[in-house]
Order: sequence, then structure tokens, then C-alpha cells
Amino acid sequence: MCLSVPAEVTKILPDDMAIVSVEGVSKEISIVLVDDLAVGDYVLVHVGYALARIDPEEAKRTVELLQQLSNAGQELQS
Repeated sequence: MCLSVPAEVTKILPDDMAIVSVEGVSKEISIVLVDDLAVGDYVLVHVGYALARIDPEEAKRTVELLQQLSNAGQELQS
């Protein structure tokens, strides 16, 4: 199973690279697969690559769902 996570582009770097923020954690990724990205755009990130631009509201909903899954998993371990 593959999982991509939403991230906000915080800085565009040379050579088709960018810095993104995933829930406050910064990561350098490749943006070679997505054209015309700008700071503030949201992308789906998988293994260090931006796969697609997504709507900010969709990004927010996805993060909320991932947080709910994490919380449910922690409750099961308790």
C-alpha cells in the first residue's frame, strides 16, 4: 500500500526542488513531476516527490483524517 501526505510548499529551490511543511515538519522534496508550483500551494508527497497539486481544503480534510486514524491506533494500544 502506498500513502501520500498533503504538504504546503514553503520555499521553491533551484533544480526542481522545494521545501514543504507537513504538519510543521519541513522536508526537501522534488517537484519535477508538478508544473508551475508556487509558495502556498499544497501537494501530495510520496517518497520525496510531489505527485500532484491539491486543493487546500482537501489537504486539511486529509490531515484531519490521518490524525483521527493515529488517535484511534493509540487508543487501541492503550
